[in-house]
Amino acid sequence: IATAVILGGPAAHWVESFEKAREEGSGSGTWRGQWRRRSVISFGSKNRTIGVAAKNQQVTHANNTVSNFKRFHGRAFNDPFIQKEKENLSYDLVQLKNGGVGIKVMYMDEEHLFSVEQITAMLLTKLKETAENNLKKPVTDCVISVLGTAFDPFLGGKNFDEKLVEHFCAEFKTKYKLDAKSKIRALLRLYQECEKLKKLMSSNSTDLPLNIECFMNDKDVSGKMNRSQFEELCAELLQKIEVPLYSLMEQTHLKVEDVSAVEIVGGATRIPAVKERIVKFFGKDISTTLNADEAVARGCALQCAILSPAFKVREFSVTDAVPFPISLVWNHDSEDTEGVHEVFSRNHAAPFSKVLTFLRRGPFELEAFYSDPQGVPYPEAKIGRFVVQNVSAQKDGEKSRVKVKVRVNTHGIFTISTASMVEKVPTEENEMSSAEADMECLNQRLPENPDADKNVQQDNSEAGTQPQVQTDAQQTSQSPPSPELTSEENKIPDADKANEKKVDQPPEAKKPKIKVVNVELPIEANLVWQLGKDLLNMYIETEGKMIMQDKLEKERNDAKNAVEEYVYEFRDKLCGPYEKFICEQDHQNFLRLLTETEDWLYEEGEDQAKQAYVDKLEELMKIGTPVKVRFQEAEERPKMFEELGQRLQHYAKIAADFRNKDEKYNHIDESEMKKVEKSVNEVMEWMNNVMNAQAKKSLDQDPVVRAQEIKTKIKELNNTCEPVVTQPKPKIESPKLERTPNGPNIDKKEEDLEDKNNFGAEPPHQNGECYPNEKNSVNMDLD
Repeated sequence: IATAVILGGPAAHWVESFEKAREEGSGSGTWRGQWRRRSVISFGSKNRTIGVAAKNQQVTHANNTVSNFKRFHGRAFNDPFIQKEKENLSYDLVQLKNGGVGIKVMYMDEEHLFSVEQITAMLLTKLKETAENNLKKPVTDCVISVLGTAFDPFLGGKNFDEKLVEHFCAEFKTKYKLDAKSKIRALLRLYQECEKLKKLMSSNSTDLPLNIECFMNDKDVSGKMNRSQFEELCAELLQKIEVPLYSLMEQTHLKVEDVSAVEIVGGATRIPAVKERIVKFFGKDISTTLNADEAVARGCALQCAILSPAFKVREFSVTDAVPFPISLVWNHDSEDTEGVHEVFSRNHAAPFSKVLTFLRRGPFELEAFYSDPQGVPYPEAKIGRFVVQNVSAQKDGEKSRVKVKVRVNTHGIFTISTASMVEKVPTEENEMSSAEADMECLNQRLPENPDADKNVQQDNSEAGTQPQVQTDAQQTSQSPPSPELTSEENKIPDADKANEKKVDQPPEAKKPKIKVVNVELPIEANLVWQLGKDLLNMYIETEGKMIMQDKLEKERNDAKNAVEEYVYEFRDKLCGPYEKFICEQDHQNFLRLLTETEDWLYEEGEDQAKQAYVDKLEELMKIGTPVKVRFQEAEERPKMFEELGQRLQHYAKIAADFRNKDEKYNHIDESEMKKVEKSVNEVMEWMNNVMNAQAKKSLDQDPVVRAQEIKTKIKELNNTCEPVVTQPKPKIESPKLERTPNGPNIDKKEEDLEDKNNFGAEPPHQNGECYPNEKNSVNMDLD
């Protein structure tokens, strides 16, 4: 599984914080190559630790730190693979009541058994929590990529690490007489160092050292290896690389020449020998433009953005496939023989539904299984059993037609989703509606509507015959059309011919009309490895309790850390900037209290309740806060006094300018300006008094006035003075101009003077001409 890039609510919201969440300790971003390194859960006496933080505890708390558990899914405890892996684990595996794999750890000072599903749920819950913290919104959906076209589950980075571990275990046993496998902590340290060495050899071909101090029995160990030796050691693994490549080409029906470009992803592809094998197989250079660890995870991010209505992305066509062929088997009615039909072939498009038709007189059972057990990477080939209930014969004793819809859903899960029984009910002719008549016709012949139900195929399975597949709707590009038709369909043309022959014959007696009714049938599903409802509810309840306990423990640790942080921070500052702000006696007493608190934290207070730490912090702050306040006030008070003084000078200068008849302020009323002067004088007197009183105080005494009080005085001064001194001057209105009928606007006095000068002159013509002396003449059109 390459998990879980997207957790968003809508899902693609996770894209927003992809890079941010990727850097979180839980590793809830990119998980293609990082799943193994970050899917670690450590159980403690108070809580669980998940992610990189738990990875750091993998050696110190080996017995209670769970990792490398994803391969245990879908396997029984007695599976040979489980028994082999059990030898190399730091924690204990036990058999559960249902035969599955259980993990035994000490949690809350009690022994607990967790199933692999529970452990995985813990990890996904942590991913969800991290995503929600980054997105600041609820998370409801996720996208998980499960690689399945052609792969080898035992060909990965961990397998290369194991080769190195086996080599150095043998070398240390011979060279130092130390058996690394006898002590799990030593073995885990060796795994970590071998993984580092493997990465170094990918970029260096020279001899590289491996050194571990105090490996076992206080002995230091060392070794070395180069790339050539590593490739020789892993020759068996390297030979297996081509097998899934051949399988891939076979399944896709492609030739090597048909492939235009090859992009490799995954941490193990950085090994030069792996690259060489892939290049040799395809006969062309390979591309490494994508981040090998994050490519699949980013693909999940893109898929989530496609699914979400909140993001608009470029159109992509993504078709999931059924990696392993799935078949159904059933017993024939009243017969011992079995019928088998492959409902989904290998790499069939998904999601997809098909309808199978059975003729039965009573309930019957269908069993789903993988058609090719050898091709499935798990020993269990069965999927589940499905019992179709409440089936009965028709009233005339004939077998009922039962339609069963089988489906592989969007999650790649096979199920029998619905079942219905077709009943024929006699009815009077006058009761037959046109809609019912149409329905009857549709049940007697193939549907003609090409868009009736996309991605659905219909199969007909008669008792004692092999089912044949026909397309019940327009064939989509996801499934190839079947060349075969059912026997029922082939009979339709013959029936038409018979009707044609009967045209000339005398009419027969009318048969009663038949109404067809579909009755939904219940299905009892028993899936292999499926959790029962009661067990699932118990798991959910258990997880909820552990989440609450983790939350309480986090709050307790935060309270403890707050006390520890306060002790260290204040002790440093008491010998630095805070030293002048506390008297000598109090200084010594406070230092002693801080030291006592530190000792308490690591002795009696190591494991106290949250309230004990809260009370201890309050005790320290009762002494420390006044010292801190005096320091802060000494820093801020001079700045506030300076600002207040500047404002007083500003308003005092304006008042002086007003008394000196400055034109800028002669529009202000004298009573208003007196208010400004009064406020300035009062505030100035207050400032002088508190400054004198403060000057008499030492730094280790509480201040007479605080910065906030000075800030309030500044605000009061501004509120009183600013509206007065910023009054705008009244605007002086200019004389209004009047517009003459045939000329420009002129002043009234000028018009009267002009009339006197023009007394006795020839009046202007009535044809629209203006005065000849006017500069701005107006051209007018004549009627």
